[in-house]
Amino acid sequence: MLYTQLRAFHGVATQGGFTAASKVLHVGQPTLTSQVKSLEIDFDVELFHRRGRQVVLTDAGRGLFELTRRIINLEGEARDLLHAFGGLQTGVLHVGAVGPYHATEMLSAFSDLYPDIKLSVTVGNSREMVELLVNYTVDVAVLAHVEDDPRFLAMPYSRHPVNVFVDKSHAFARRKRIKIRELQGQRMVLREKGSTTRLAFEAALERAGVSISPVMEIGSREAVWLAVARGIGIGVVSDIELIPHPDLHMVEVSDADIYTTAHVNCLAERKESRLIKTFFEVATAVKVMRGTV
Repeated sequence: MLYTQLRAFHGVATQGGFTAASKVLHVGQPTLTSQVKSLEIDFDVELFHRRGRQVVLTDAGRGLFELTRRIINLEGEARDLLHAFGGLQTGVLHVGAVGPYHATEMLSAFSDLYPDIKLSVTVGNSREMVELLVNYTVDVAVLAHVEDDPRFLAMPYSRHPVNVFVDKSHAFARRKRIKIRELQGQRMVLREKGSTTRLAFEAALERAGVSISPVMEIGSREAVWLAVARGIGIGVVSDIELIPHPDLHMVEVSDADIYTTAHVNCLAERKESRLIKTFFEVATAVKVMRGTV
């Protein structure tokens, strides 16, 4: 009973609310509420401050959350150990990615080699993926390298140039390349803060001393493409992510070294997990085949 209560608590703490946890855990909200309430009553402690549909961990809740993270991690490692003796015949590998473009080759290769292992893929920006790794929600994540953080093991995988793109009526649409200073004062449509592409672009602007005029911030690359196609502003994209479209034109920034990188990441403490280790091995083989080592 205690384990069930702890799993319910961990789910609510991870998702930030009972409703969100109910959807992820596939458990009715009344059941989750009852399990967490029973845990609080049994030990005479308050674990959450309730604020509408959102919850905030109390001091006791934060302490318990650190323990339940370790419990969930150990459960995964126990499952991996059993799978190892069974030859990786069953199981689930949870993969996070900043976009499907970076992870597709790896996922396809892994699925071909281990067809009975289910792959659960979550897509989001780099900051979100780091949080999911820390919370043990995903096992591995394909994202930009997490700099100088001993919690993570990161394997370089690929590097991709970043360019700007415009609608077909924009003055830049008749050109193949521009100088970065030509972006001074230009109206820009940007991804949300935390986007790898946006971080790389803004770093290049800062190095060049160029100021732009952001007019819109959107949380999906597809929405950025639509906004640019309608002439709202200039967009920024990694070359691997832009899908050719008659209303969009990609332009190289010739005098700036702007690029994103893809790394395969996991928590350093989990690097010996059988499933995680195997995924890294597959990713390495794909990297060698595509000549990016």
